[in-house]
Amino acid sequence: MGGGAMKIVFGLLTLVTVGMIIGALFQLAFIRRLEASYEFPSSRRLQGNENDGYLQLPRGIPDWNNDKDARILRLGYVKPEIISWSPRIIVLHNFLSMEECDYLRAMALPRLEISTVVDTATGKGIKSSVRTSSGMFLNREEKKYPMIQAIEKRISVYSQVPVENGELIQVLRYEKSQYYQPHHDYFSDSFNVKYGGQRIATVLMYLSDNVEGGETYFPMAGSGECSCGGKKLKGMSVKPNKGDAVLFWSMGLDGQSDINSIHGGCEVLSGEKWSATKWMRQRALSPP
Repeated sequence: MGGGAMKIVFGLLTLVTVGMIIGALFQLAFIRRLEASYEFPSSRRLQGNENDGYLQLPRGIPDWNNDKDARILRLGYVKPEIISWSPRIIVLHNFLSMEECDYLRAMALPRLEISTVVDTATGKGIKSSVRTSSGMFLNREEKKYPMIQAIEKRISVYSQVPVENGELIQVLRYEKSQYYQPHHDYFSDSFNVKYGGQRIATVLMYLSDNVEGGETYFPMAGSGECSCGGKKLKGMSVKPNKGDAVLFWSMGLDGQSDINSIHGGCEVLSGEKWSATKWMRQRALSPP
């Protein structure tokens, strides 16, 4: 390759990298503004009537109840909390209403099957001892349901990733003694990246309460210790609270897969842990 061509390639790579960094900075600024806007006493956080799943706002919050988009986004309820910059992790408190959590569980319950993992050689889902939950994926028709569309839009706004870049939502159930060993969400095979590029971010939504254990564990986050399935381990963990969500990025500001985004589902000690996962890609997803 000649010197001129090399300069062009280098220039394009520099432009792409700078663009991703600027986009990420705008994204973080957006989250910071949300964080500053939603400071109100936790004792009042869940007041109000949520009779349609994502509507009434807590007392003391501006009256956005007649603003459809504000209601769908649960403005006034959702409270972002940045817990790690490397890897980038944000806990979105009160991301789902109780009705939305129960709705997703009800849709999933009759169709649960043993969970699989991606085979790196073929890109297909295979059963594995590293993941012992049961789960299912919503289908494309269910994605059109009003409540699912509201959740999808909320995910898109808070992650700053277009709706069309998202995979179908997966609902999971972890029973006692079940877990998911630490892993990366980005692909290590060439098959899956053909249809939307690499996974760049994940939103993990908690759908149940009264769970002991079952934390989402990030071994490369933080410098202290955390609780994981009754054990003390190095890293950081997030307790599964019904309605909360964890937003984290599998790709760094340099556009490369972030090895520090490794995470796992700790063993459930009692109760059932229900969750819903949404993976976002680099570009609009096209089916294989």
